[in-house]
Amino acid sequence: MPRSRELAELATSYDSGGSLGFRNRIINPGMVIDQRNNGASVTITNTSDITYVLDRWFGFGTSASKFSVQRNAGSVTPPTGFSNYFGVTSLSAYTVGSGDSFTMGQYIEGFNTADLGWGTANAQTITLSFWVRSSLTGTFGGALRNSDVNRGYPFAYTINAANTWEQKSIVIAGDTSGTWVGATNGAGIRLGFGLGVGSTFSGTAGAWAAGNLTSATGATSVVGTNGATFYITGVQLEAGSVATPFERRDYGRELIMCQRYYQVLAGGLSGSASSSSAFYGTAVFPVLMRTAPASSLSAPYRVSDISTAAYTQSVASVTNAGVTADSGLFFFQNFSGMTTNRPTVSSNSSSGNLLLSSEL
Repeated sequence: MPRSRELAELATSYDSGGSLGFRNRIINPGMVIDQRNNGASVTITNTSDITYVLDRWFGFGTSASKFSVQRNAGSVTPPTGFSNYFGVTSLSAYTVGSGDSFTMGQYIEGFNTADLGWGTANAQTITLSFWVRSSLTGTFGGALRNSDVNRGYPFAYTINAANTWEQKSIVIAGDTSGTWVGATNGAGIRLGFGLGVGSTFSGTAGAWAAGNLTSATGATSVVGTNGATFYITGVQLEAGSVATPFERRDYGRELIMCQRYYQVLAGGLSGSASSSSAFYGTAVFPVLMRTAPASSLSAPYRVSDISTAAYTQSVASVTNAGVTADSGLFFFQNFSGMTTNRPTVSSNSSSGNLLLSSEL
């Protein structure tokens, strides 16, 4: 094949949405990965920190239990070309106060945003595009913020028809001021979509401003209507002033990208019983994580010794005994009847999984 023809075909592949790299800075943009909940509904109750639901996607509210989140909530048909969406359902008719903020979104790691040059005179313009559907109509909002949450860009968009998928595109000039995380594993850009935001956290749409701003002034409150729905998928954030076709990545690559922040280890640890009730196990993680992860268990853990006897914890318990971003030594307690120093391996048969989180 002549070189000029090869280059032309590569350009055509890029223009039609083919993947030649990491054009879309959003991970899990089509909501295909859900390691934590596997499609189950989650009510957002934590008012002091964000709650990750689908991989890389979180929900947050300053008042508990005002909305739930579920992949493919309501079982509506996604837009053409998509199989999944992030679904929000309001659980009451809540009157949003000035200091309230209800949002969903994703934090993008600094390694994946440093080339945009935000905080410098060479800050690049970006385009945010997505498919959205709501039972409500009107002006909706969201915002981009820096890691220190003292710079914000509120944006606004209009949903014209209820219960209809609509594609939106927003061009955002890069911020030439403020402090932005460079090529590190910190939060480079905080992207959020407002579900009901009070005046303290709202600002004029279409301009950078100082402050912790999470939506545009006057935006519709989803949590203000009992049973209201807000669905989103196909989220793309890319350099440039034009929304290009949605970048599609294969499932395996998307899963690996998600596992940098969250992993589920279903058995496979090896080690030995340190007593009749405790087990030390080691694991090499399948993907290098963003930082040394925090560990937890989804349910009581199960291990087996070389005599094939199996032991399950009475109460789920795991402690990091020496963990890095690529491997770890973990201490499990609350077993009974094990033989000290006998080689032991973990098994996910009828037991909990080891959960590892190094989210932003």
